Amino acid sequence: MFNKEIIKGRGAQKNVHNRFFELSHEMRNDFLEFCQKEGEIADKNKTQYLNVFPKTIVNKVTSPDVGMAYSMNMYQGCEHGCIYCYARNSHEFWGFSAGLDFERRILVKKDAPKLLESLLKKKSWKAHPIVMSGNTDCYQPAEQKFQLTKQCLEVFLKYKHPVAIITKNALILRDIKLLKALAKDNLIAVNISITSLSEETRRILEPRTATIKRRLQTVKELSDNGIPVNVMLAPIIPSINSHEILPMAKAVSEAGALSIAHTIVRLNGAIGEIFTDWIRKTLPDRADKVLHQIENCHGGTLNESRYGVRMRGEGQIAKQINDLMALARLKYFKGRSMPHLNTSLHEQYKDGQMKLF
Repeated sequence: MFNKEIIKGRGAQKNVHNRFFELSHEMRNDFLEFCQKEGEIADKNKTQYLNVFPKTIVNKVTSPDVGMAYSMNMYQGCEHGCIYCYARNSHEFWGFSAGLDFERRILVKKDAPKLLESLLKKKSWKAHPIVMSGNTDCYQPAEQKFQLTKQCLEVFLKYKHPVAIITKNALILRDIKLLKALAKDNLIAVNISITSLSEETRRILEPRTATIKRRLQTVKELSDNGIPVNVMLAPIIPSINSHEILPMAKAVSEAGALSIAHTIVRLNGAIGEIFTDWIRKTLPDRADKVLHQIENCHGGTLNESRYGVRMRGEGQIAKQINDLMALARLKYFKGRSMPHLNTSLHEQYKDGQMKLF
């Protein structure tokens, strides 16, 4: 059963201590009692957008098992509120909590399109796919207001530069004309994240994301328009969505996806505390089972940092998950694959237009 005494529309149910700070904040019971007596709201649960001004926007990725060499993030923090999100820990670098702050204090990099264009025009820059949303979703709700992702796609198109996108929001369809134009020159790849076919599961795991029905429609519409789609069945969480691997693979295959990928959930840093608090409040009847099975995948702990192991886990439960994914690929994706993006055009468009000679 679900606990009704939870913060609606959010994944995390509290702010956890920032490991880089000596001091911490807490919501005391006497303060809550005071607010109740005075008829005041202790926590308005509102999202704040805060402007930040980094000097660069594209980051080189050195992790050997991530699958990308360069990434960029127009937003830090993510209102989607996915409880398992690995990006939560990065919010501590900005001075905030990985818990509710991650979902409610969104940092906006308004100069992202200009910074991107400046990079792509450099003589020293050699074309290599840049992944939007390497950390936080570029089509999260903030994008409706700021449209930074759309502006960056326009820059990629202008300079004929390859780009990949990771998202779980149907808002990507707003930019389908740009995506189709990029796809004509094989400059775009889209990764849609789908973690369940159950709307109830989606709602508690990812409270402010697009519905499952809408995400499957997004996969189909993108695929029908010649835009290559890989679906991330990630993360797989034992006893929450691990039983859905084959049905999910079948559904996204029928929607036109060219491939699937997965990771097994790992709860590094502050995420272990956030996830544990969440599951004990949200799914108390199975909390211990889920936590113990996650530990079984990572040598007895909730976290895992070893390259080559952290994404796939180890042990019997992890093996069952990985074997099911292999079977899903064989059964539903035989003969399909994502194309390699085109890096040959950009050099001719360094100044934003085609060279004659």
